[in-house]
Amino acid sequence: MCHPVPDVLAYLEGRWRVARTVRDLGSGETGTFEGSCEFRRERPDGALLHTEEGQFTWGGVTRPAHRGHRFEPVGDGTSEVRFPDGRPFHHLDLRTGRWQAHHPCAADAYRAEFTVTGADRWQVVWKVTGPRKDLLMITIHDRL
Repeated sequence: MCHPVPDVLAYLEGRWRVARTVRDLGSGETGTFEGSCEFRRERPDGALLHTEEGQFTWGGVTRPAHRGHRFEPVGDGTSEVRFPDGRPFHHLDLRTGRWQAHHPCAADAYRAEFTVTGADRWQVVWKVTGPRKDLLMITIHDRL
């Protein structure tokens, strides 16, 4: 069941536990990410800075991992998601509790489905296809 979110930035703001499974559909190999993320208001325009940190395990080897994005308000409860250098990533609209996004990356295509399942839980499923990648990534976020 989807949980509608009238303002994506207000919903995301704060700290979240992150659990991700990554599966290479070509080889069948799987990995996991365990960590946390924070969405923090840092800009006068109301944008959120997203930072994620944790441990990524792949092929039996565990390493520290981190990433980040900027979530910029559009004005209607939705957001433009950008890479740290300002390049566009995708739009995000959770007003129905569900959203599909697409991002072309060189020859590979990233397709996502975001689903809000409650006031304190959401998930995103990324399917990455192309000549270099054939991945399925499932990430569950639980509010801390």
